[in-house]
Order: sequence, then C-alpha cells, then structure tokens
Amino acid sequence: MKPKSTLSAIGGWNSFFFCVGMYVVALFFSIFVCSSIFYVVNSNKAAKGTLVEKAPAKTELASLK
Repeated sequence: MKPKSTLSAIGGWNSFFFCVGMYVVALFFSIFVCSSIFYVVNSNKAAKGTLVEKAPAKTELASLK
C-alpha cells in the first residue's frame, strides 16, 4: 500500500509557521509599544504651548425654585 504523505509534509512546516507567527506578534507589540512611547514623549511638548486656564465654575449644591 502507498502511505499517505500529505500529513507528514504539512508537519514539516510547523516550526516555520510558528516562527512566522511569533515574528508577526512581536512586530505588532513592538509597533504598539514604540508608538505609545512616542506619543507620550511628544505630548508634553505640545501641551506646554497650549495651556489655557479656565475660570472656576459656580457650584450649586441644591436649588429650590
């Protein structure tokens, strides 16, 4: 009988697919972390020039009108 070789041929790709999957996950997380750090560092420079103080709002605890 002729052996089925399709399963063993697919099994040889497992390590390759694992490495590619781990690379994609690491790439995604590195882009996320680096962009988060970038926006945190640059947000302080932009906020210094646009500081606007607002007048305190009148607080009213209760009203009987």
